[in-house]
Amino acid sequence: MKIDWAALGSVFGVSLVVTVALVGLFTLGVAGLSRRERAVAQGDSASFAVTGAYACFAACAAAVGYGIYLIVA
Repeated sequence: MKIDWAALGSVFGVSLVVTVALVGLFTLGVAGLSRRERAVAQGDSASFAVTGAYACFAACAAAVGYGIYLIVA
């Protein structure tokens, strides 16, 4: 059995970058929701923060769905 180390390293690098990107997107979503909490406590509107948070969560869900599609296909 011969291991293709270049391909293994490529898969590791791509999965590391995608994992960091997903964690960053999810963190931005949580930060947007916490900004909404602060705005509600102050009596302000934070519709942009909520929209951004939902967009981040939707992008995370789409990336996870695409990953599952790649595994199944």
